[in-house]
Amino acid sequence: MMSKCRTPRTDNTAVQLLLRAAVGGTMIAHGVKHGRSIDGTAGWFGSIGFKQPKLQAQASAVVEVGAGAAIVAGAGTPLAAAAVVGTMAVAARSVHLPNGFFITSEGWEYVSNLAIAAVALASMGPGRWSVDRALGLDSKLTGNRAAALAAGVGLAAAGAQLAAFHRPAQK
Repeated sequence: MMSKCRTPRTDNTAVQLLLRAAVGGTMIAHGVKHGRSIDGTAGWFGSIGFKQPKLQAQASAVVEVGAGAAIVAGAGTPLAAAAVVGTMAVAARSVHLPNGFFITSEGWEYVSNLAIAAVALASMGPGRWSVDRALGLDSKLTGNRAAALAAGVGLAAAGAQLAAFHRPAQK
């Protein structure tokens, strides 16, 4: 008689909380930093080729704080993860890709790891102690579908933002 192979049940609550705190907290910190100096952030956005740099600075602060807070709370996790992916994809394309991999040279390693962590969180779900769980939404969209949603929506939004607003200087 053959026995059924069973996947062991694991409780990822601690991992999910750590991932939510790390990704969400980082996004909140970045958003607050941008929001404290909208004019300075707008100047930076203008210097890297964004049209309407003040709008970009304001939107960046709002999206980063909002997505970060949603991730920390475990609320709308796949969509919040998509916002992280989109933000990091815009950063990668507009600043980091030409500099190579390593962050010590302003490379893309940091933004890619943050985006991938957000996709992993979307796949795992927010966990037991989350708004999504309290509302009964945590089992509606997880796994590969949630990961694909976070990555796809995030990359599509990044592409739309870059197409609409990014005009880097020609070398």
